[in-house]
Amino acid sequence: MSDRAGGTTGLLLAAGAGTRMGVPKALVRDAGGRPWVTTAVDTLLAGGCDAVVVVLGASAREARPLVPDRPSVRTVVASAWAEGMGASLAAGLAVVREDDETASVLVSLVDLPDLPVAAVRRVLDVPGDRRRALRRAVHDGRPGHPVLVGRVHWGPLAAVLHGDLGAGPYLRSAGAERVECGDLWDGHDHDRPGPGRR
Repeated sequence: MSDRAGGTTGLLLAAGAGTRMGVPKALVRDAGGRPWVTTAVDTLLAGGCDAVVVVLGASAREARPLVPDRPSVRTVVASAWAEGMGASLAAGLAVVREDDETASVLVSLVDLPDLPVAAVRRVLDVPGDRRRALRRAVHDGRPGHPVLVGRVHWGPLAAVLHGDLGAGPYLRSAGAERVECGDLWDGHDHDRPGPGRR
């Protein structure tokens, strides 16, 4: 985990079965053969995360070798991944809470291969204490990822996560700051097969 007090850990959710994609998204590669999970980890680190935790689930054994082998990157398998994104996020938060020096997590999804480093940097650009931060990227006003969650929010957020219910309701009720990133990219995920994906 982070060696820097007050650091931010990227929390990459890559556990889903990818039913519409036809293959678990943690196994998907781009047209050049590069795994999405590798691209996502590199983007989070280049954007300012001190470490990354990759949450695996479906086909975890096959996906684990695709995760970059670096001291700042680790994987966790969400035992209840089949229940949905909420269960995967809860599993990731449980791991990150073990590190007392981590001030915040930046949550992203593996099926956002177009996520630019600039968007990560923008959401992370918080003056003051990241432990209290609660921010989410929006794209022309539409809520999306990445999402920055300061440590003071982890407990209350984890308490309402279940099944496929993710962080959205908590972010709305807690008044998460909206960070417009529509000028950087469209924010859309890729949940179906398309050109250049295999």
